[in-house]
Amino acid sequence: MKRLHVSVGVSDLDQSTRFYSALFGAEPTVAKPDYAKWMLDDPRVNFVVSTRGKPGFSHLGIQVEDAEELDEVYGRMKSAERPMLEMGETTCCYARSQKSWITDPGGIPWEAFLTLGATTVYGVDSENEWLEREAAGAESGVCCATEPA
Repeated sequence: MKRLHVSVGVSDLDQSTRFYSALFGAEPTVAKPDYAKWMLDDPRVNFVVSTRGKPGFSHLGIQVEDAEELDEVYGRMKSAERPMLEMGETTCCYARSQKSWITDPGGIPWEAFLTLGATTVYGVDSENEWLEREAAGAESGVCCATEPA
């Protein structure tokens, strides 16, 4: 079953963590000095706040539970006929993931990903570095640091 992913940049992580914990009626499932994540079942969402990047909306995504679902979502992304960055395995947001990125016609970034496991490092500083590279005409960019195979 797929899960909606929402990422929001914040300037005060402690204040935001208290607010969203109250709003969701739950403490974060992951809490780091610069990042907090709630894996909620009601509503079914992976909701993240982070002090990395600019405060405000960061990106949306679809988190899947297995490789078959990931292939299904990748197929949908490709059928949208927009430029797509297929990252493969990467380290981002304290997790190892298999992921790809696409932007909607209005420029909203979307990721599709399968979490493979936790890590002790975040990745690169900018969640949207790949967008910046794409806008600059680079051949590839990354959301977070790609791990060597």
